[in-house]
Amino acid sequence: MQANGAGGGQQQQQQQPPQGPELGCLGAQNGEASAGTAAGEQLAHANGLLPSANSGGGSPGGLSVNNGVPAAGGPGTAAAELGGGGGSALKKKKRLSQSDEDVIRLIGQHLHGLGLNQTVDLLMQESGCRLEHPSATKFRNHVMEGEWDKAENDLNELKALVHSPHAIVRMKFLLLQQKYLEYLEDGKVLEALQVLRCELTPLKYNTERIHVLSGYLMCSHAEDLRAKAEWEGKGTASRSKLLDKLQTYLPPSVMLPPRRLQNLLRQAVELQRDRCLYHNTKLDSNLDSVSLLIDHVCSRGLRSVCDTLYMLQCLGIMRKQFPCYTQQILTEHCNEVWFCKFSNDGTKLATGSKDTTVIIWQVDPDTHQLKLLKTLEGHAYGVSYIAWSPDDNYLVACGPDDCSELWLWNVQTGELRTKMSQSHEDSLTSVAWNPDGKRFVTGGQRGQFYQCDLDGNLLDSWEGVRVQCLWCLSDGKTVLASDTHQRIRGYNFEDLTDRNIVQEDHPIMSFTISKNGRLALLNVATQGVHLWDLQDRVLVRKYQGVTQGFYTIHSCFGGHNEDFIASGSEDHKVYIWHKRSELPIAELTGHTRTVNCVSWNPQIPSMMASASDDGTVRIWGPAPFVDNQDIEEECSSMDS
Repeated sequence: MQANGAGGGQQQQQQQPPQGPELGCLGAQNGEASAGTAAGEQLAHANGLLPSANSGGGSPGGLSVNNGVPAAGGPGTAAAELGGGGGSALKKKKRLSQSDEDVIRLIGQHLHGLGLNQTVDLLMQESGCRLEHPSATKFRNHVMEGEWDKAENDLNELKALVHSPHAIVRMKFLLLQQKYLEYLEDGKVLEALQVLRCELTPLKYNTERIHVLSGYLMCSHAEDLRAKAEWEGKGTASRSKLLDKLQTYLPPSVMLPPRRLQNLLRQAVELQRDRCLYHNTKLDSNLDSVSLLIDHVCSRGLRSVCDTLYMLQCLGIMRKQFPCYTQQILTEHCNEVWFCKFSNDGTKLATGSKDTTVIIWQVDPDTHQLKLLKTLEGHAYGVSYIAWSPDDNYLVACGPDDCSELWLWNVQTGELRTKMSQSHEDSLTSVAWNPDGKRFVTGGQRGQFYQCDLDGNLLDSWEGVRVQCLWCLSDGKTVLASDTHQRIRGYNFEDLTDRNIVQEDHPIMSFTISKNGRLALLNVATQGVHLWDLQDRVLVRKYQGVTQGFYTIHSCFGGHNEDFIASGSEDHKVYIWHKRSELPIAELTGHTRTVNCVSWNPQIPSMMASASDDGTVRIWGPAPFVDNQDIEEECSSMDS
């Protein structure tokens, strides 16, 4: 443990179903069946997506359904009602709410996508709803069949239903563009040229795109055209994509957006994952990878929520991802371990100790076990800070407050490239690499603040800054430095300007910056861990639980998307928080003295290291795998 001299809906009203051409569910016959024919006759396909087999009027012996509304048939009265007996009076069904109509339409769209058209017919018939406006149905069919003249005529019918006056022009442009490309692919160059000159150009829309389209006339063959136009070619695939674009210009009451139900479900799954405090896996937008039957649940261990074996299996997946279990204890250091840091590529770990050594460990990519790779010796005052170069080829080591030297090591060879010391009165306790990997900055609490090259040559200096911790931003110009005035300032070595960014009320013992440069994580004396937004310059959150006095403790971001925060503590524990939660989600025990530093592997989200005054480095990983039999036994023990 290092002593440090820094401190001594609005609710929406329910809408009535609209009247007129945009009606999604026909109110006059909502839930009521019209007079039909004898029971058991075949219903014609007319769910609003496929043309009715008897659209010309229907035969006396059959019941024709147009957009979900039963039409009058031949002789006979009420034998075809859905849910009523022959000759009995129809019972009025409860009027559907707007949300019920929306759900029915969404289900109908999804079933249609699966090819279950007869099921859609029956659903629309019984509910009295329709999937889309009849004009939209004609338009859809004509687009998919490549009947472009008829599709253009359909646009005139849709004009009254489109909110934006410019939408029809854009839709017509997209149609004609598809028509033009299909003519070119078929080798009908004259017809394509006619479309370009006499139909696309007069629209006076997107002339830049028209110039690009004209260049496709020079394509020598169909494959060349598809490659240059980044187009799937004539057929169902390209026409389906075209229809998806066209649907964006139509109100949802006229034509539903494509795959609307799947998109809503995907958004719900992503929202649950985003709110989950334990989730530590890469987000997968494929709905096939999750169950829609239960809410998303993550836990670092099994809890009393084992209603079903399936739930416990989901929890077991989480145990494979969250570092909550000691996988390995590294004991090669013979004194307090002050610092640890994974390399940027996640393949190595460097640890610095009071025993005057830096040990570099190799991470096995398969087993995630660490083995000693190199020992770098000769740091007379001990090693309290380590920084990897951006390409991981070099490593800089600093000592505690009374150390005036800095060591630059070649990681590959294990050779010392530079031992830098400007003055015996200096204190070089912190270092940060410039993103170009050719320069670094270093400094300490005695007023030194230097910028140097790889040979230790002094490039620039800033006088009178008592540095506690350093960080170089990705712009390659700005260096953040915490100082003895309980603040973090930004220093620009090019124009020699500086500005205040963070101001605390207590000493800032250390800090680290998120990958995107937006957030700063501070260990503040007697206060704990604070999260700051550097762009807005506001304190976002104070994390609870950790014991932080006037000793230097280094925290870190970690996990997928850096959703987690970890810190050591003077109470011998490692604390983990979700970035959005002030209360810890995990307290890891095992160390017997102060935990000085934690480092989360940037490439293996389930691996974390902690360094302690007890002389050990602990490697944390997922809890041991729990198979189905173990889960069943644990569930049984909870039930009993």
